[in-house]
Amino acid sequence: MASDSSRRVVRGAGYSLSWRTGEDGLVKSPYFELADGDGAEWMSVCALSSAHTRGARDESMRLSEPEVRVEADAIVVSVRTDSSAWEERVLELRCTADALEVTLQARGAGDLTDVTILGGDGILPTGASGTFRSGFEAQSLYVPSPTEPVAFVRPVWSAASLGVVGDADPGRLNGIFSPPPLALAFGRDPATDPFSPGGGPWLAAWLRAPVDELRFTTMRFDPVDGGGLLRLGYEGHARVDGLWRSPTVVIRPVASPAEALRDYRADLVRTGCAPHGAPRITPWWLEPIFCGWGSQVARADAGGKGTLWAPDLCRQSIYDEFLETLAAASLDPGTVIIDDRWQAAYGTAEPDTDAWPDIRGWIDERHREGRRVLLWWKAWDPAGLPAEECVTDASGRPIAADPGSPAYLARLDGIIERLLSSEGLDADGFKVDFTQRTPSGTMLRSAPDSDGVWGIAALHRLVARIHATAKRIKPDALVITHTVHPSFGDITDMIRTNDVLEHDVTGRPVSVAAQLRARHEIVAAVLPGHPVDTDQWPMPNRDEWLDYAHTQGSLGVPALYYIEQVKDGEPIDAEHLAAIGRTWERYRESLG
Repeated sequence: MASDSSRRVVRGAGYSLSWRTGEDGLVKSPYFELADGDGAEWMSVCALSSAHTRGARDESMRLSEPEVRVEADAIVVSVRTDSSAWEERVLELRCTADALEVTLQARGAGDLTDVTILGGDGILPTGASGTFRSGFEAQSLYVPSPTEPVAFVRPVWSAASLGVVGDADPGRLNGIFSPPPLALAFGRDPATDPFSPGGGPWLAAWLRAPVDELRFTTMRFDPVDGGGLLRLGYEGHARVDGLWRSPTVVIRPVASPAEALRDYRADLVRTGCAPHGAPRITPWWLEPIFCGWGSQVARADAGGKGTLWAPDLCRQSIYDEFLETLAAASLDPGTVIIDDRWQAAYGTAEPDTDAWPDIRGWIDERHREGRRVLLWWKAWDPAGLPAEECVTDASGRPIAADPGSPAYLARLDGIIERLLSSEGLDADGFKVDFTQRTPSGTMLRSAPDSDGVWGIAALHRLVARIHATAKRIKPDALVITHTVHPSFGDITDMIRTNDVLEHDVTGRPVSVAAQLRARHEIVAAVLPGHPVDTDQWPMPNRDEWLDYAHTQGSLGVPALYYIEQVKDGEPIDAEHLAAIGRTWERYRESLG
């Protein structure tokens, strides 16, 4: 550490953190300067932060001169602030050999709503007030999550939302991975296309915390006019009574976004926030998959717009026809997924006996053929569940199953026993979908017997219970999810790359194969050793479908969704299915 009469500097490997001292220093202009090893500025790190509660907005009223202490492996800079919401609030900047670690600490009581780091609300001695943000000397932002429009690489002043809430509506199509890696990377070169990061250097920023402390639904990069901050949405569902510490924002120079993701995963593993190993793979998991959803949708489209609803075509007789088509083309999937919706009600998962008069017999027949059967599982859906086991809205209407409720978890155990055990349906596992339907809202209420778990932590508890119960009943059961976060590594067996999207920010169509490659790179970096279900929904046309099929086997387990037509009346003929068969042959040869 170095200092002179007006400035102090902490240097690490590849970065430095400095600030001005005295009356005209940080207490007046609340910014640290983060630079690379050559002195080129990366960030103006805002020393303000906020932890808002249901009862009070958290505004900084006065900053104290930074305090510095030396630890065995770091130099720690602490900034105390007078707060309108907390008895005591301290921002801690821990300078290690290779990274800056930023953590907010507060003492008091309240139910957290929004927490902002790298910026916050306050009033300065100059009279300036409102929200302050950090500045970034960067041109591009890498976001490791599929979005519509497709933009893994985007201009730095584009917002980003990483979390477990989303769907296909405008502004919400960012839950394809749920949760995705809670990491970003800032690049000095401008963004030129959705997939291609510019040359280095890059600055990585990720969130570190044990998964049971991730009780927020989203981490947002919130930029405005040359400044940005990170916003964590706790939504009033995280009670603080005493001392509270936020998740730590780790900031570190890296050579590329891929390195950022690998370092992020390694950091979570090293600090005990994520498991080290990968699943022990059972050979049948790697067999090509046939999932009936795309064919259900194609038949619904063929029937005329609005005349058929695809879930109504999840019927035993129709799936028999799908298998006949596969057999006629000499296509032999090792796994068949019965998709949406075989259930009479999503929440209770009782089979719809009108659509599936003998689902156990149908599964038995697949087993005799040497195949396995997975059941599509719609996470969170409360249909058929008692309200007292659910998250409810202000009127008491069930919104989602509550994994904080012991009564619901006991019910879930019984459901899975019925679906997987030899005394029940004897299915072989689950394709877990709709994890992005994690409940979200400050007015929502947990079940009466719930411990109030919320956000990413709640999703982790739900998926963990499904996975653990499935393994107890059937040790080689396969649980597929789209939870692309290192802390979920020991509760998922295979990662599904999930729905394909359509356009870039200019409205141009985006290659579906390129999307698969970009997603696979993310999964390989943060969950190495996990097999990948390459999915295949939806496809824009037959040519893209064939191109995607040729790519699948090199990046994961091939999944076939379409066997009759793709869309808009483009039929799938024998020659097209034969091409799929050849890709499967090459894939199986690659397995040895």
